[in-house]
Amino acid sequence: MDALLIVMTTFPDEASAAAATDGMLAERLAACVQQMAPVRSSYRWQGKRETSVEVPLMIKTTAGRYGALEQYIREHHPYDVPEIVAWPATAALPAYARWVEGETRGTLHV
Repeated sequence: MDALLIVMTTFPDEASAAAATDGMLAERLAACVQQMAPVRSSYRWQGKRETSVEVPLMIKTTAGRYGALEQYIREHHPYDVPEIVAWPATAALPAYARWVEGETRGTLHV
């Protein structure tokens, strides 16, 4: 079974987050995308301190689909350097992990 990953990214508004979510699901890059409430982000960018409101997405995918997912986000994101952070799920309900794998491959293995 392919390793389950959780991927985090942020978008500048709900419309761009929703459009990206639709594309990720349509291309089977993710089994599930959770759009969270807007957050205030503070960071340094190009030597200046910035504060902005962003919409976080938590994406469930597999290690095998990560490269394509990262490429999709980079191509469809308005930021020059979008936040894309992934970490492995160290534990998951086996049926859920099989569902994620099946959805990202286009086959259901529950």
